[in-house]
Amino acid sequence: MEKQLTGTLALAVFTAALGSLQMGYSLGVINAPQKVIERHYARSLGVYNEDLARREGGNATEHEEPSDPSVVMYWSLSVAIFSIGGMVSSFLVSFVSDFRGRIKGMLAINILAITAGLLMGLAKMGTPYLMVIAGRAIMGLYCGLSSGLVPLYIGEISPVKFRGAMGALHQLAIVIGILISQVIGLEFLLGNDDMWHVLLGLSGAPAILQSLLLLLCPESPRYLYIKQGKVEEACKNLKRLKGDYDTSKDIAEMQAEKEEAMKEAKMSIWRLLRSSVYRQQLFVALMMHFSQQFSGINAIFYYSTSIFQTAGVGQPVYATIGVGDINIIFTLVSVILVDRTGRRTLTLVGLGGMCCCAVAMTVGLAFQDVYSWMSYLSMTAIFLFVSFFEIGPGPIPWFIVAELFSQGPRPAAIALAGCCNWTCNFIIGMFFPYLESLCGSYVFIIFAVLLFGFTIFIYVRVPETKGKTFEEIAAVFHHKRGAPPSKPQEEVEMMQLKSSTEA
Repeated sequence: MEKQLTGTLALAVFTAALGSLQMGYSLGVINAPQKVIERHYARSLGVYNEDLARREGGNATEHEEPSDPSVVMYWSLSVAIFSIGGMVSSFLVSFVSDFRGRIKGMLAINILAITAGLLMGLAKMGTPYLMVIAGRAIMGLYCGLSSGLVPLYIGEISPVKFRGAMGALHQLAIVIGILISQVIGLEFLLGNDDMWHVLLGLSGAPAILQSLLLLLCPESPRYLYIKQGKVEEACKNLKRLKGDYDTSKDIAEMQAEKEEAMKEAKMSIWRLLRSSVYRQQLFVALMMHFSQQFSGINAIFYYSTSIFQTAGVGQPVYATIGVGDINIIFTLVSVILVDRTGRRTLTLVGLGGMCCCAVAMTVGLAFQDVYSWMSYLSMTAIFLFVSFFEIGPGPIPWFIVAELFSQGPRPAAIALAGCCNWTCNFIIGMFFPYLESLCGSYVFIIFAVLLFGFTIFIYVRVPETKGKTFEEIAAVFHHKRGAPPSKPQEEVEMMQLKSSTEA
């Protein structure tokens, strides 16, 4: 009898999610020690005002801004190059996942994470700004690959009944990583002059644990059966993941998927972009990632500290950590609800709620100088905004892409969605400060309009994938496209793809 949930399955999902934890830590770790790192950059560049530091008691004041443009440039590069690394490497997810398998792929990219951690951890011994920038670039390359490989592996090994909950663990691990980096980045722990390099170096620590645990994890049965044709190994790994049961139903499903995959030419990113067969699925997948990043969630995190300060919070950094706690709580809510309520419903509730919060945020910011209590409206809007994000728009885009595509185009689709996500992340991080200075307290109206548009799109175009096999989900799109049962259009398209020599 199929047990569905086993110790081996739990170990495999936990081990894969360590890559997501590492990604979250790397996303959050750079913020807390900003002033400390800037001072070390200034010393290394020879532009640090030692006389001022002595007058201030050995350290620059917390509100001091680096006066030298070179420090600002190198700091900005330290932050931005992480996203650039993710954008670049996300295109390689398809190659890495198919070349030697999901497990060996995750093992191989851990070399990048450990290298990045060592570079940043030893930054005080060399040229800090060069070593941190190099470490952040390499860590970005790792995270771009990990953000594709982790949901891919978890999606393929999860039972249909629990696929949503396990897929949401990717986002849960990310927000846990962010919170860990915020807590240990506090000044009295590691976010200080003596320990900042250790704080950054710990970015690579989860990779060491993951590498050891990956040796105990089974390869994806879908990869073994469909890509490698290893029937016995696929059956063996199915039993390791789900218990000692009759694997014939799962094998039959994979056989049907393999037969469909054999009709397809090897699906490169370029072919996927040109294919009319998968155009609807790809459009939905990319729009899900657009909605995640252009929802304004990163802008909220960027703006939260100043809002808490305006509201009279004595230590706004602790309020920001409170936001991190909310992140985790409501991601757990999503894990519990996603396989009961459904992906589409949670995404609609999340985006609609965020839209209302963005309007409330705008009202609070616009009138907080007139009515003091309005700042508390802004604070409440922040907490609710984050809550709604983690219920649906945060975790669901990461794993729904793997559900929307069959084995053939799945790695290429995940690579494209990952690149889209990283690119949007970079755009928001780079241009939100300028947008905020231009629009002032009305900046969140822009996000409210975008969120309203995304909500309408999800309602009209995104099908529910809860409890459906990969073939059933594909059939929904075929039906929407008006394809007849024999699918002659598709067969023509496949023949064209096969005969094409373009990559």
